[in-house]
Amino acid sequence: MISTLNHFPYRPIWQRLGAYCRQFLLGFWLVLFGLSTPDAFAATLVIVNKSGDNVALVNPSTYDVIDRVPTGHAPHEVTVSRNEQRAFVGNYGSGSNPGHSLSVIDLETREERRIALPGLYRPHGIVTRKGKVYFTVEGSRAIASFDPEKERVDWVMGTGQSVTHMLTLTPDARKIYTANIGSDTVTSIELGDTPGQADVRQISTGEGPEGMDLSPNGRELWVAHRADGRLSIIDTGNDRIQETINVGQMPIRVRFTPDGTHVLISDARTNELIVVEAKDREVIKRIDIGAFPVGILIPPEGNRAFVAATGADKVVVIDLGQLKVKTSFSPGDEPDGMAWLERDIRQ
Repeated sequence: MISTLNHFPYRPIWQRLGAYCRQFLLGFWLVLFGLSTPDAFAATLVIVNKSGDNVALVNPSTYDVIDRVPTGHAPHEVTVSRNEQRAFVGNYGSGSNPGHSLSVIDLETREERRIALPGLYRPHGIVTRKGKVYFTVEGSRAIASFDPEKERVDWVMGTGQSVTHMLTLTPDARKIYTANIGSDTVTSIELGDTPGQADVRQISTGEGPEGMDLSPNGRELWVAHRADGRLSIIDTGNDRIQETINVGQMPIRVRFTPDGTHVLISDARTNELIVVEAKDREVIKRIDIGAFPVGILIPPEGNRAFVAATGADKVVVIDLGQLKVKTSFSPGDEPDGMAWLERDIRQ
């Protein structure tokens, strides 16, 4: 359902804690009697389906689709609030129909609230930090911040670059990096203490920078160049490229493992997941995924990865201990961006 009037219901903390306790106890007894696996009632996988115009909610133990919630047209990326009550989706649009809205989804009621973005076109990369939602608007060569409590965009800053597609933030939300595919640059924006104050730098990379991720210690930013098959490693202390390595043909997304030892890179031309040893910068494995792998998600426990094979309408599950395909499942049409909830939203 789409709700345009009602605000999301507030649940007192004792109710939320009570729900979590019930989930824990239920999971404990099921595991004790051999009826389920330990994480069966502990998490939910949120997956954007680009051609389906929806978000799929998936049980990450059985890989069953719990529900699908409608979004705007052609959503690409998703993030969730820190309290895991809401999901935020950028409705990118397609062709001559550029999107200009965010979908805010109440994960309890499965209702969507559509937020118009006048003058801000093609929202794409999206993350949450310190209660705010930061996202790129590549059609407007800018990034923006959305305040979920006030339900309005409270900050916009231009990058001056073409196709500002993905973004990532440092944990303290003081520094923002964007990948600008059309300008062959990464923009570094260090925010000041005064609203509107920022130190902006443009970092020249290889051709078509798109996917990127910060190392767990925050010292390195790895940026994949989709047009030349290489990857730049940027020192976040001085915003200079310290090394460039060859990884594939069309590397398009990048994700560090939680322990920082390995980096996973999806290659949309070779249809592979490339595994790189972070310390030595060496490719140690190439895993066949299927048509056009893009989005990558690694849950906090770090023992598996989910890779969206967009062209095959499936998500492939990788065993990170053995570095091989474990299974796959179909969440909908053209899955792409993903997010993780540390709770089972069925309760």
